[in-house]
Amino acid sequence: TYVSTSTFKPDAQKAVWLATVVPGLGQIYNRQYWKVPIIYAGTLGLVYGITWNDRMYVDYKKGYVDLMDGNPNTNYFDYLLPEGVVLDDSNRDYYTRTIKTKLDTYQRNRDLCIIATAVLYLLSIIDAYVDAQLFDYDISPDLSLQLTPTVIAPSSSYEQDTSVGLSCKLKF
Repeated sequence: TYVSTSTFKPDAQKAVWLATVVPGLGQIYNRQYWKVPIIYAGTLGLVYGITWNDRMYVDYKKGYVDLMDGNPNTNYFDYLLPEGVVLDDSNRDYYTRTIKTKLDTYQRNRDLCIIATAVLYLLSIIDAYVDAQLFDYDISPDLSLQLTPTVIAPSSSYEQDTSVGLSCKLKF
């Protein structure tokens, strides 16, 4: 029987292309399977955040436009007010500011979720590249640092004093 003696060594360019086409595929190619659920859970959470904040933004935008147009027939903002509140001249400014603040907040949160999704996508590509590059990097426990006192002789005829110093030897 034929037994393959070759070991797996991922190609960094292939890992990047796979991660670019389908997020998480680069991690599967690099045999880092445990990272895939993290990528997809993060993506799903951010997509949910985008859609929810966008729905709220659209509702508050429609209510704010209806509130500002002065038309008594457009009253979508009534759905945004607390139950039992009737809009009149005494509380109009307060609820206008409140609806505008919520409108801005939902828009900001939606935009931040979009940015975070793009960052997560780029991080998954960078992670696939780094994992492929460092796949066979030796992480031996044989790391050592040796510090010893040293006497340094004068290096030229102008220097007459010997120096005392510290020699540092790093083994990795």
